Amino acid sequence: MNVNEYIASVLETVKKRNPGEAEFHQAVEEVLETLKPVIEAHPEFQAAGLIERLVEPERIIKFRVPWVDDSGKVQVNRGYRIQFNDAIGPYKGGIRFRNNVTESVIKFLGFEQIFKNSLTGLPIGGGKGGSDFDPKGKSDAEVMRFCQSFITELYKYIGADVDVPAGDIGVGGREIGFMFGQYKRLTGLYEGVLTGKGLTYGGSLARTEATGFGLCYFTEEMLKANGKSFKGQTVVISGSGNVAIYAAVKATALGGKVVAMSDSNGYIYDKNGIDIAAVKQIKEVRRGRIKEYLSDHKDAVYGDNCSDIWGVKCDIALPCATQNEIDEASAKKLIANGCYCVSEGANMPSTPEAIAALQGAGVLFGPAKAANAGGVATSALEMSQNSMRYSWTFEEVDEKLHGIMVNIFKNCDEAAAKYGMPGNYAAGANIAGFLKVANAMMAQGIV
Repeated sequence: MNVNEYIASVLETVKKRNPGEAEFHQAVEEVLETLKPVIEAHPEFQAAGLIERLVEPERIIKFRVPWVDDSGKVQVNRGYRIQFNDAIGPYKGGIRFRNNVTESVIKFLGFEQIFKNSLTGLPIGGGKGGSDFDPKGKSDAEVMRFCQSFITELYKYIGADVDVPAGDIGVGGREIGFMFGQYKRLTGLYEGVLTGKGLTYGGSLARTEATGFGLCYFTEEMLKANGKSFKGQTVVISGSGNVAIYAAVKATALGGKVVAMSDSNGYIYDKNGIDIAAVKQIKEVRRGRIKEYLSDHKDAVYGDNCSDIWGVKCDIALPCATQNEIDEASAKKLIANGCYCVSEGANMPSTPEAIAALQGAGVLFGPAKAANAGGVATSALEMSQNSMRYSWTFEEVDEKLHGIMVNIFKNCDEAAAKYGMPGNYAAGANIAGFLKVANAMMAQGIV
């Protein structure tokens, strides 16, 4: 069986075994299509059924999460943890609380996490978890009761050397604190089992900033390799959560001018440059909507369709909101408006059609599994600090993060060139991330 037939057969099996899971199908297809030259160069991978094993999670944990709301009514949500691959280290990946979380979403995120974690160069495997619980509009007491119920089931499957969850969309310091407290209560262990913890009980400095900062460090390396930089460039960033805010901070520090940001309701455009302190106040302190920005910024305008942000003229676009937010039509708007660089801060924010359009137009494209790996890299640095019972300074963590992101770009660039796809950083990220995992899997036998 030739490589094309082999990959097609694996994809067919994935779709048959996981019906209706569009997000997972998309993630697997995007990776496997770029791995064809690697499989051709390494027939031993095919002989060992390595790809078939790679696309099948090692363990899927699915459970009921009952909790009581403030009115005394019993609510029931569904929880997940997918432990996808631990060939190079304990499972590592975030927990997402959002009402659109399904098994397919968690599966695609866990699959992507394998390669992202491998790219960091740190010894961590791929996993992901979450629930269709949405913390928005819930009281602190309701969130606490939900988190305690969630971890009461999950604690049996995680541990500092087994599986180390972190935060993701809907899971910040508050949620991590509640889950860590319950884990400690149930096990009697004070260990580095969850990352993103508060600084008073084992958290790492720079973790809050890490994904956004790392995105800009990777993007700056990609720009530099192509004779460009952030300096004097107009930047559009979707989202206004943790990743988007700190991407805006670092893009500005690197000389860019951020002119638009968004949330799920709409987007703001400020020709004078976004006042990031104001966005922080709205989102981090008041937990408000991005539209509130207009009350103190009279030159700003608001659009009530968040996807229209991609129609704003820019040089660099950083999608930091959610999966598949840039479709083919949005990509064509960016291209028409002269955007020459798209780098992904969210997980899989561009559809395959959008990526094809961007790459076809010669737009520099930084894939999520490489560009947004700064968050999990710093989570792994938090694990190291927990193991040592020691804390690094903000500057030390930031320096390590910067070095990791520079190295990720270098590995993506070199892998793409080696396998005949120079400048295709999406292919390079898949290949570089895959090879480390593949070699570890081959060394460990059929497991």
